[in-house]
Amino acid sequence: MDAPALEDATAGRSGDLLMTLITVKGIEELLGMEPSGDGRSFTRLSNFEKAGEDAIVFAQDDASLSLALESRAGLILAPLKAALNGDARILAVKDPKYAFALCGRWMDSFVKHVIHDSAVIDATATVGRGTAVGAGSVIEAGAIVGEDCIIGNNVTIYGATTLGDDVVVQSGAVLGSIGFGYVRGTDGQYVRFPQQGTLVVEDDVEIGANTTIDRGALGETRIGRGTKIDNLVHIGHNCVIGKNVIIAAQTGISGSSVVEDGAILGGQVGIGEHATVGAGVILGGGAGVLSGKKMRGPGEVFWGRPARPLKEYLRDLARLKKR
Repeated sequence: MDAPALEDATAGRSGDLLMTLITVKGIEELLGMEPSGDGRSFTRLSNFEKAGEDAIVFAQDDASLSLALESRAGLILAPLKAALNGDARILAVKDPKYAFALCGRWMDSFVKHVIHDSAVIDATATVGRGTAVGAGSVIEAGAIVGEDCIIGNNVTIYGATTLGDDVVVQSGAVLGSIGFGYVRGTDGQYVRFPQQGTLVVEDDVEIGANTTIDRGALGETRIGRGTKIDNLVHIGHNCVIGKNVIIAAQTGISGSSVVEDGAILGGQVGIGEHATVGAGVILGGGAGVLSGKKMRGPGEVFWGRPARPLKEYLRDLARLKKR
């Protein structure tokens, strides 16, 4: 929670409903702006259609600003140039969508966190202050969960797992499971390679529903601070995912691969073992990275199977159309 905004935002009750009130001044402080002293307060975020005088909306461009001005919203977060409009409801900010998201995160910080009666938490596990654990979730012996985390329903956290603070794990996720590694003998039989490592999830990571992240085989699997992982993602043993990485749904990352800071992986991306996705690289939806391959170039977009630079991929498509 951002303390400056707290000074000018309060939580009060109306009947049995807990209301979070945030003022214009509080929003300005939350965004690092010079406070105006405006004490108008609002209780919720909204789209244009359902907005009322108690609601905050955002507009990114001229078209959405027109819709916002037609709405009943009490406050409109709008681009800096919108300050010239003269409507008292407009708060001009550098990035309205980002400002809107910050307001949402701040208001969410007032949600009461509880541990459901049906959650199973081993006596030797550690669960930090302010952490919520949903119905049917299991936290095994030796697991460590930090402060102010949100663990959804039916989540399994194995004992080899450590979660930092402010981690969100949606329902059905499995963290620290045994990895998929086998050695084939001369008789054709497969023997599981030891899977005795750990999983470390750093602060402010979000993990989507039904996502599975394996522990390391002998070492560590690590998810870097601020990374956001969508639903139905699998991350294999000994993978290292950097900070502020985005991984979209149905992506699979094979063991011992590295995804460096700030990379973006689209939906259904497949990455072979021991591959590297460099810092800031963007893999388009459905891209496939071969085992051992290194994809480099901050901001460069790779697409296709096997993944290659976007211009090359589009050129190959054009050639196919001419055949």
